[in-house]
Amino acid sequence: MSADLQVEEPPRRMTMPMPMARRGARDIHIWDRTSRTWDFYYAAVWLATLTGVYGADSPELRYRIAALVLLTLMVPWYLLAGRPRMLSSAADEDTAAVRYLAGVVLLFLVPASLVGETRVGTFALAPQCFMLLSPRRAMAWLAVINLVPVAGWSLFWRPPVHLVVFNVLFALVSLAFSGFFGVWIDRIITQSKERAALIGELEASREEVARLSVERGALTERERMSREIHDTLAQGFTSLLMLVQAVQSELDTDPAQARRHLDLMAVTARQNLAEARALVAGGAPADLDGGSLPDAVSRLAARHDPPAALAVTGEARPLPAALEVVALRTCQEALANAAKHAGPGAGVALSLDYDDHRLTVAVRDTGRGFDPALPSQGYGLRGLRARAAEVGGTAEVVSTPGDGTTVTVTLRSQP
Repeated sequence: MSADLQVEEPPRRMTMPMPMARRGARDIHIWDRTSRTWDFYYAAVWLATLTGVYGADSPELRYRIAALVLLTLMVPWYLLAGRPRMLSSAADEDTAAVRYLAGVVLLFLVPASLVGETRVGTFALAPQCFMLLSPRRAMAWLAVINLVPVAGWSLFWRPPVHLVVFNVLFALVSLAFSGFFGVWIDRIITQSKERAALIGELEASREEVARLSVERGALTERERMSREIHDTLAQGFTSLLMLVQAVQSELDTDPAQARRHLDLMAVTARQNLAEARALVAGGAPADLDGGSLPDAVSRLAARHDPPAALAVTGEARPLPAALEVVALRTCQEALANAAKHAGPGAGVALSLDYDDHRLTVAVRDTGRGFDPALPSQGYGLRGLRARAAEVGGTAEVVSTPGDGTTVTVTLRSQP
C-alpha cells in the first residue's frame, strides 16, 4: 500500500505520502512517489462501481440513479476533504479525518443499501481508513462499511434468507481480507519507517565520522607542519639571531670571526629559503634533495657553530624517505638545542650507526645538561619523540646537569 507511516505516538496511523518538497532526501520511500497511483486506483474502483450500479438488473432505475448521484458526490468530497488530509504530515487523528470518513460512510451506505453492486466501492474505502486512522479504529470503521450496507439492504428489500446469508458471508470475508492486508501493510510500513530512521541515524553517524576524520586529519597536518616549521625555519631563524648577536660583539674586536659568522648567516638564510620552498612544495627536506642521509647530516654539522663532528658506522645505504626525514630532523633538533642550551664552546658529536635492521642516530653534546625528569621540556623534544613514534621508532634523551646531553633515536629499517 502506497502510504507513509507517521511514527509519532499516540496514536499511530498510516498516511499517504507527503509532497516531496516537504521531505528530506533521506525520507523518500517508494510509496512517497505513488500518491498519483492511489488516485488512479480510487478512480478505477469508483468507475467500476458506477458501471456495476448502472448495469445492474435490479432494482428499478430510480434507485440506481439515486445511487449514482450519491456515488458521484463522493468524488468532490474526496478531492476537497479526503486527499488533503491523507497528504497531511500531521500524525494525530483529528476531527478532519473523522469528519471525512463520516461523510464518506453517509454517502456510501445509502447507495450500498439500495444497490448491492455498490459494495464494490469497499475496496477503495478500506485503504483510506488505514491511511487516516490507527489500525484498531480503522477496523471499526471498516466493519461499518462492510456490514451496515448488508443490514440496510436486507431491511430495505427483504431478500430471501439464503441471499442475506450469502451477502453477510461475503461482507465478513471482505472485512477479514481488508483488515488482514491493512494491518499487514501497516506493519510493513512501520518497519520500513523504523529502518529509514535507522538508516538516517547511520548516515548521520557516517557524516559525523567523516567530519571528525577530516578534523583529525587537519589537526594531524597542523601538528606535522608545526614540527616541520619548528625543526627548519624556526631553528634557522634562531641560528640567524644568535649569529647576529655574535657578529655585533665581534665587529670591533675580531673582524675575521665576524666575517666568518656573516658567511654562515648567508648559508643559513639560503638554507632556510630552500626549506621554505620544500615545505610549500611538499617535497623532501632541502638537505636530502638529491643526496644521501650522511651527506645531508654532514652539511648540517658543518653549519653548526662550532662545527660538529660526524661519525658513520656500518654500511650506509638508502632508507625509506620517512626514516631519513626523521633521522635528519632529529639531528637538526638536537643541534639546535645544543646551540641554545649547551653553553658557549660546547662540543657536539653526531653518529649514524647502520646495521642490517636498524639505523641509530645519536647526538652528544658536552654542555650544561639538564634534568630529564623535570616537566619543562620544550616542544622540540616532544616533537622529536612524536616523529620517531610515527615511523615505529624510539627516542631516548639522557642528560645530567653539568655533564651534557645525549639524544638517541633508533629506527627500524626493515620489518
